[in-house]
Amino acid sequence: MMIKNIDHIGIAVKSLDEALPLYTETLKLKLEGIETVESQGVKVAFILAGNTRLELLEALSPASPIAKFIEKRGEGIHHVALGVDDIEDRIKEIKEAGLCMIDDSSRKGAHNADVAFVHPKSTAGVLYELCEQALSKEEQK
Repeated sequence: MMIKNIDHIGIAVKSLDEALPLYTETLKLKLEGIETVESQGVKVAFILAGNTRLELLEALSPASPIAKFIEKRGEGIHHVALGVDDIEDRIKEIKEAGLCMIDDSSRKGAHNADVAFVHPKSTAGVLYELCEQALSKEEQK
């Protein structure tokens, strides 16, 4: 199976501190955790929302892709992450199907997941992230 699930929905925000109360206090969703992903220039907060997660993304610098996104489009939905197994095989299949990838191979993202982005010019303007979650210690046994 190519796609397992929607792993998360990425939402660009100017400030995690300002955005989090909407999700945790008003919407009563549970904050799973916050981490910095230096390689992608973001600080992220994962929020549990039923059987998926919301990933709030705050730029670490004005040069970050998230800062550029917010400057151009404003805060809001940035990407939809699709859960996959064997991400390198999925990248190959997508390229063979004629879609353009931003990433020709996976890189590390939040939660040490392997991620790769499909160019939105190939997907009617939607930025999709392929996301292969790292195995937990129990799953590796």
